[in-house]
Amino acid sequence: MIGHTLLRPARLFMLLGGILLLSACGSDEPEYVERPAEELYTIGYNYLQEGENKKAAQAFDEVERQHPYSEWATRAQLMAAYAHYLEYEYDDAIIALERFVDLHPGYKDVAYAYYLRGLSYYDQIVDVGRDQRNTELAMETLQEVVDRYPNTPYARDAALKIDLTRDHLAGKEMTIARFYQTRDQFLAAINRYRRVIEFYQTTTHTPEALLRLTECYLALGVYDEAQTAAAVLGYNYPGTDWYEDSYNLLQEHRLEPERKKGSWLNEAF
Repeated sequence: MIGHTLLRPARLFMLLGGILLLSACGSDEPEYVERPAEELYTIGYNYLQEGENKKAAQAFDEVERQHPYSEWATRAQLMAAYAHYLEYEYDDAIIALERFVDLHPGYKDVAYAYYLRGLSYYDQIVDVGRDQRNTELAMETLQEVVDRYPNTPYARDAALKIDLTRDHLAGKEMTIARFYQTRDQFLAAINRYRRVIEFYQTTTHTPEALLRLTECYLALGVYDEAQTAAAVLGYNYPGTDWYEDSYNLLQEHRLEPERKKGSWLNEAF
């Protein structure tokens, strides 16, 4: 899982409008007892403060069950999703958040709902050797935050995480490409390295992808593309080991880095 900066509970409550909580009531009574919405909400909040996230989610759900049309119920829906998130119940959190944004698209804190949904996918990102569907969903949902709510603190954090997800997805493509290349399946490898260039060009994997393209094209005898890949590498990443290696490879074939007309790399850079 790749790292991130999470807005902690204290920050959350401040951003959620400084909700004024009433004094806590006893929480050892049966949950089915009918209570005022504010009291149920406070019970959920106190559970959350104590780290009892499952109980907190249940208490917040009870606010909506007993008082479905109250302002407290709307707040409780979002807080229930947050409790699920803290408990690593990401699927439950995502379902609750999608329902929240559908029911309350104009709510003052809906930006946080979009952001928390993105985090729920983001926190499930796994190493590049495994399926990256959650990485793709994290990137998509966090991009929604940036597009819909660009002037919020959520958007700024989402933008940082999008960069990390893109780098992660590029890393997945590189892993697959290297696998093909080590088995001399050069066309399959080129297709994967090309995806890195075309879709993830701003990531840290681009210079290596250009070197590997040089290697693959040389192995296939496609010298124009190899020369162009090395030339693009030298222009954008001069002085790097990646460029030095590509230059030496060309020298072994008595070639020089040079952009050739008709190369797809000229369109990419």
